Formats: sequence, C-alpha cells, structure tokens
Amino acid sequence: MMRLLAMRELRSLFSMPSTWFVVALLQFILAWFFLALLEAFLGVQPQLAQLANPPGVTVTVAVPLFNTAALLLMMLTPMFTMRLIAEERRNQTLALLLSAPLAGWQIVLGKFFGLLAFLALLTCGVPLMLYTLASGTALDHGLLFANTVGLLLLTASYIALGLYVSALTAQPAIAAIGALAALAGLWLADIAATAADSPWHAISPLHHFQSFNTGLLDSGDAAFFVLFSAAFLLLAVRRLHNNCIYG
Repeated sequence: MMRLLAMRELRSLFSMPSTWFVVALLQFILAWFFLALLEAFLGVQPQLAQLANPPGVTVTVAVPLFNTAALLLMMLTPMFTMRLIAEERRNQTLALLLSAPLAGWQIVLGKFFGLLAFLALLTCGVPLMLYTLASGTALDHGLLFANTVGLLLLTASYIALGLYVSALTAQPAIAAIGALAALAGLWLADIAATAADSPWHAISPLHHFQSFNTGLLDSGDAAFFVLFSAAFLLLAVRRLHNNCIYG
C-alpha cells in the first residue's frame, strides 16, 4: 500500500503542468550555470596549464555546479512539499486517507518516497550534464559519485522538513513559505556563524553537504542526513496521529 501511495504521488506530480514548468526552469538554470562554468574553465586553461598540478574540469566545473544545484533545490523543494499533506487537508481528503488501511507512518513514507523518486530524477540531470564532457577530458568519477550521493541525501532532508511543515497547516502556500523560511534560516545561520564549533554548523544540512561537495564520503555527515530526515518524518507521523485523534 505504501508503494501504491508513492506511485500515486509520482503520477500526480507528472500530471500537473506546474511541475513541468518548475522542471524546465530548474534545468534551464543548471544548464546556464554549467555552460558559464565551462566557458570560464576554458578561458583560464592556458594559465592552469602552467601549474604543476592544475585542477581538472571536475573540480572547476562540477563542484560549483553541484553546490548551485543544492541551493536551487533548497528553494524549489518547498514548492513540491507544500501540497503533500496541506492540500489533502484543504481538499478535505485527509480524513479519507486516514480511514484507509494505512498506518500514519505508511502515509508519510509513501508521500516522502514518491517525491524523493521524482526529485532524484531531476538531480540525475546534473551528473549527466557533466558526463557529456567525458569524451573530451578525464573526469573524477569518485568526486562526481560523492556529490551525487550527497545531493540525494540533502534532497531527502529538504523533503522531510517540508513534509512536516505541510502537515501543520491546511494552506499549501503557508506550508511552502514555512518550509523555505526554515531551510533558508538554517543556511543563513550557518553562513553567519563564525566559530568553527558553532551549533549552527551542526544542524545545517547545507553545511554537512560540503564534505560530499569536496569528494569526501563522510559517514558522520551521512548519519546526520539520515537522522535529520528521520526526525522530521517522525514529527509528521506524530502530527497525523494527533489529527486522527483530535480531528
């Protein structure tokens, strides 16, 4: 049943014209950044050739491109998560969903994995852009793999937080604004924190993505994303449970 709910969410996303508009916008922005970074790399290549150990195209182009994708997904993910539960409540279909033979955790995970599968397809466009360069230059496959894994984990944390915020309200617009404010607030607090041991670094998803962005598969950062996502998914389940009891 959970798989059927995830497939329902996936089909619903593909059936909405607004989804295709957001997908086209995201791919256009990423393609523009990719071409701009590639042009900049080709422009400085004569100077890089004089260095003993010059940075390759993967470091020069892929690293900032993945970082840009992480920021764009932070802004766009709330536009998808806002409807997951808030729209069900606004359309008065949440009670029907709760009366189905599905536990609260199955509803939450079904919606979570449905949206994650959709956004995973979008994030795969980033390494595919970069692999178009494979015929003309050597790529650092390890760095690309680390960035792809990190971006997927980061996206999962965005979805989990946005899903919880969506469970708090019956207005999708408020859910989108709330999720974006929370994610942007964590990011800005992380940037503003100057101390290396600041607690803001510890709770900022984008801060933990930086190790993946440099090519390091850090188990501590991976554990953070798992725990961060699990915490907000549990909160969303708890919220649905309270809704079922109190209405």
